[in-house]
Amino acid sequence: MVDAVATPSADDELERETSQLLHRPSVAAATWALFLGLGLVMIGNGLNGSLLGVRSEAAGFDLSITGVIMAAYFVGFLVGTTYAERALKSVGHIRVFAALASLASSVVLVQAISISPITWMMTRFLFGACMAGIYVVVESWLNDLATNATRGRILSVYMIVSMGGVGAGQLLLNVNDNSGFTLFIVASVLVSLSLVPVALSASSTPPLVVPETMKLAPLLRRAPTGVMSSFFSGAGAGALISMSAVYASQVGMPAGRLSLFVTAPMIGALLFQLPIGVLSDKFPRRGIMFGVAAAAATSPLVALAVGEQSMVAVLAMGLIGGAMFPFYSLGIAYTNDWLKAEEILGASGTLVRVNGSGAIVGPLLAGGLMAAFGPRMFFWSITSIFSVIGIYILTRIVSKDPLPKERQRRYVPFPARASSVAANLIPRRRRNEEGVPSGPPLNQ
Repeated sequence: MVDAVATPSADDELERETSQLLHRPSVAAATWALFLGLGLVMIGNGLNGSLLGVRSEAAGFDLSITGVIMAAYFVGFLVGTTYAERALKSVGHIRVFAALASLASSVVLVQAISISPITWMMTRFLFGACMAGIYVVVESWLNDLATNATRGRILSVYMIVSMGGVGAGQLLLNVNDNSGFTLFIVASVLVSLSLVPVALSASSTPPLVVPETMKLAPLLRRAPTGVMSSFFSGAGAGALISMSAVYASQVGMPAGRLSLFVTAPMIGALLFQLPIGVLSDKFPRRGIMFGVAAAAATSPLVALAVGEQSMVAVLAMGLIGGAMFPFYSLGIAYTNDWLKAEEILGASGTLVRVNGSGAIVGPLLAGGLMAAFGPRMFFWSITSIFSVIGIYILTRIVSKDPLPKERQRRYVPFPARASSVAANLIPRRRRNEEGVPSGPPLNQ
């Protein structure tokens, strides 16, 4: 009995990793079906979200109501994560993926048939819940396929596929007239097609590993900057993703320009993740976080200054995304700097939920401000969100000593939308990899 619960030694861990390497297929061979299925779902997701923004404006919905419709997705996402975890334990990965993808595909068609705020709130909630479940399936499967050597690489590819898929879906806005049913059908077909590679995957279905989340209060005491950064980055991302197409429609952007406008943040996020991560590993992380928050707060002002019809506004959107999405990864990395290795999994799961809560606030704030003061409040809402967190980080820099650089953990890009199961994929070693005491100070 004692042997059954004993902590594995370093030799046991090495033997396990060696066995995995010898008996498992290559990472690419094992994960291609999952990533292809995820990519198709995310393309459909990106197209559906932006299409609803454009169509809600064309239907004359009040902007505050549109904000509620968009926020319903993130509410569904938080709720869906819990129920998906329960379903996986009793039904299995492939069946859960198939059921949720089928439901999500059907929901998109209902949106095309019934264009009303109530229907769209309900269907957007259901779509968010389905997406959360799909994320749980993919992330738990990837976690089972990952080893210590490949964990960070798999998480990076996961981030690229998920964000790149959303961006590709948004580009599809200009392939057809968005006033009819066609784009709804395209989004539905893409989500349905994601079933094919997953259902035909040769990989065995894994057990579900859900991290035990750390309670919010102790995490706030240990790393308040990380928690606050996760919340505000979620609020900013929720406003940006949900309301950018609404803003572009309100100011009369043509379809081609509109699709570039809403896709630019995803392109910026993919381009800036690595450079920002390198800087945060070389310099005190809070300083980099303040600089990134300042960039996210000032880039919208550039778009306001040049006008919505200028291509510079599209470039400014790229800068907003290039600062906003890596900022979330910085918040997770900074929080992990202050934790022991065994605490990271639970803390990261909590941060994912904090970020999701912020994402609910974002479209409600942006939609309300745009309804009251006009479409330009889309940019002002993002500026205000990142100004607040930037000022907060600055006060922490002034009042608290930084963590020594050698105790920082390595930055790992984290997807903007992920379930708490993705926390299993975060590598947990510090920068110097070994020889560092495991207990950092409790207060920043």
